[in-house]
Amino acid sequence: MTTSMAASCSLVCCGEESDSNKAVIVRFSNGNVNNANSLDFTMYKNADENNPRKKSRRIVVAESDRLSYVGNNFGVGSMKCNNLCKYYVGVLNKQTMQMEVHSAQLFNMQPVIPGEETDTATALDTTQTYRDKVDSLIEAFGTNKQKRALSSRRLNQVGSDTLNQAVAKAASSVIDQKGLEALQQEVADSQEDIALHLPPCSKEADRAENVYLFDDLLSPAEFEALEQGGSKMAALTSEELKKMRDEGGCLSVLKFLENLPAAGEAREKTARCAFYLSLLLKLARQRSITRKFGQEDGCPRVIQGKLFRTFTAESFKDGRIHNMVSSSMKVKLAAFSLALLLHMGHMTADLTLLHRDLGVTEARMIEIAKSMGLTLSKPARWKAAEDEHRHASLVLPLVKYDQFMERRKRKKMR
Repeated sequence: MTTSMAASCSLVCCGEESDSNKAVIVRFSNGNVNNANSLDFTMYKNADENNPRKKSRRIVVAESDRLSYVGNNFGVGSMKCNNLCKYYVGVLNKQTMQMEVHSAQLFNMQPVIPGEETDTATALDTTQTYRDKVDSLIEAFGTNKQKRALSSRRLNQVGSDTLNQAVAKAASSVIDQKGLEALQQEVADSQEDIALHLPPCSKEADRAENVYLFDDLLSPAEFEALEQGGSKMAALTSEELKKMRDEGGCLSVLKFLENLPAAGEAREKTARCAFYLSLLLKLARQRSITRKFGQEDGCPRVIQGKLFRTFTAESFKDGRIHNMVSSSMKVKLAAFSLALLLHMGHMTADLTLLHRDLGVTEARMIEIAKSMGLTLSKPARWKAAEDEHRHASLVLPLVKYDQFMERRKRKKMR
């Protein structure tokens, strides 16, 4: 008696592949293809290989006798699943019985009717200049003052073709250098919406400690990673603390280091929070951040990644991606530093020391504290000048301040 066995095959992984070597899987939005051989497929890639946001853009075109189909991996019509998942496709070699596994990306093929303009084509139009894109954003989301300035500029626009061509050329170079996302971030910064940059808030909490949860500021894993930095802070001698004060160190941090609890869990928590607060205050003083930020201070990799991810905005310049601390990110740093100080100081924080360490004005710091619903207090005038610090406390229920709507009136030209 003989036993017949089915032929077996083995899997061969091709390793990490570049975007140009990925397999392509297409899906037609209006039905299934009966005869794939009747379609002529062509793939186009972006010519800008230096821009990391554009070099991976691909367009797939499928042409038949009756209709043409187009799919892309960017823009409005792209499939978002490519960013959320990784896809693989297996190709079986029947001679060696080995199946090669390749990385793949999905394309949604949509029919294109000649002569018909679609919304997608308009959305992907890259012929607009830098000024046109900014004007469109101002028209949609700008303040009344910005809209009046835009209208006045258009009325007084110089009608010179040579000047317009020079401006268009300069604007296109600015977009290529900075990137559209950085441009949109700058327009968003002009709105100065503080509420978008506050830490998560639970207004229905029954305890003050639960309004701005400590775990939302530092997760358990991040708090554990601060053990070495906290130990370094707790080991500082009085002479070293005095030297930090003389050299202009962060006063908000020194205040807690000079009054650390004697021992126990409270001392360890305060020391770790002081180390993390010193990183936040140092980051707020920066403009452009490199990947070496915090290494000289012994910043753990997980904390460095959190700082870059949460408190910086990416900008494309000179063929590289730079991490910038924009004005809106400084507001976010101030709000998270204030929330951390509340947990360190039994729900009370010194706003005067904090706004000096952050390098922002006192009025800006008070505005952030009011947005967080904190209760503001200031000592009486008869106290010593060095004690006249403004403090903020978290008291339930949160204070709801009326928005100051009055505007400075312009002087009329006579």
